[in-house]
Amino acid sequence: MKNARIAGLGYYVPDRVVPNVELAPLVNVSEDWIQGRTGIEQRHYRKKHGETTTTMGAAAARIAIDRAGILPADVDFIIFATLSPDYYFPGNGVLLQRELGITHQTMGALDIRNQCSGFIYALSIADQFVKTGKFKNVLVVGAETHSRNLDFSPSGRDVTILFGDGAGAAVIQPCDEPGRGILTTHLHADGTYAEELACFNPGAHAGYYFEKDHFKFTDEEIEFISLHDDHTSIPHMNGQTVLRHAVTRFPEVILEALDEMNLSPKDIDLLVPHQANLRIAQLVQKRLGLTDEKVFNNIHKFGNTTAASIPIALCEAWEQGKIEDGSLLCVAAFGSGFTWGSALIRW
Repeated sequence: MKNARIAGLGYYVPDRVVPNVELAPLVNVSEDWIQGRTGIEQRHYRKKHGETTTTMGAAAARIAIDRAGILPADVDFIIFATLSPDYYFPGNGVLLQRELGITHQTMGALDIRNQCSGFIYALSIADQFVKTGKFKNVLVVGAETHSRNLDFSPSGRDVTILFGDGAGAAVIQPCDEPGRGILTTHLHADGTYAEELACFNPGAHAGYYFEKDHFKFTDEEIEFISLHDDHTSIPHMNGQTVLRHAVTRFPEVILEALDEMNLSPKDIDLLVPHQANLRIAQLVQKRLGLTDEKVFNNIHKFGNTTAASIPIALCEAWEQGKIEDGSLLCVAAFGSGFTWGSALIRW
């Protein structure tokens, strides 16, 4: 049984950059307050017209496909991870298939909703499909459009300051070299804390807060929303609970992967954590005893892009030459659900 490997990476972020200086007055804090609390200096927001989770995912996918040395028609299977799909249904997998022009009926498309852990879960699924010989070219995409569903007022600041839009993609193929590729993946979940980081009502008002001027509501409907909307259609987060669990589960799942392969943290060449908050990444780094050179963070540029954050960071690290032939990579994530996971990859 062959290992699976990442054969190509790509990412895309929208042109519109939203620095802290622009966001801070809306949520009634200073730009330094945002950066000190999160490590974020800016984030990207999609265009209001014509740019969606699907189109961003497709832009990232085209780059990954090209770098893998294949054509879109060579993709056997799509796995799309997002918490912000274009539609409530159908899922983004088939929309991406159509966007890429590969609507041949011999392939399938799978959508997964594992939020911040979405890319790890998708990578693990792709790994199994490729290892068993079911597929040869699995396209994994993580993409998010957070900006359409945030509360840009002081009451929403703890969530709104964190999130940005973007997409990352990877093509997973069989690996011909023993000991290379995806070595192991580990997935976990605990629904006990499901309501600590959640969006309770993704229904009729989704997008209202950011783009209400583009919604064709009547005056009566707008008045009704103002009077009756209980903010259940925007994300809720208990930050302290999330932080407490994240700094425990992150190291646990990383060490679990290393133990399986008889390795230790000192063997890691590069850790690419989910870009949730710089403070979380720094606490995990300290617990594992890793130097700054062994941890890749780009949250200062993109904010938290949820399912897109790991593939974006992986792609940037690769483009910057931080991933070399034979490097041992560890990717790990923790988020809503709670769900968490890790993967070890020998490049």
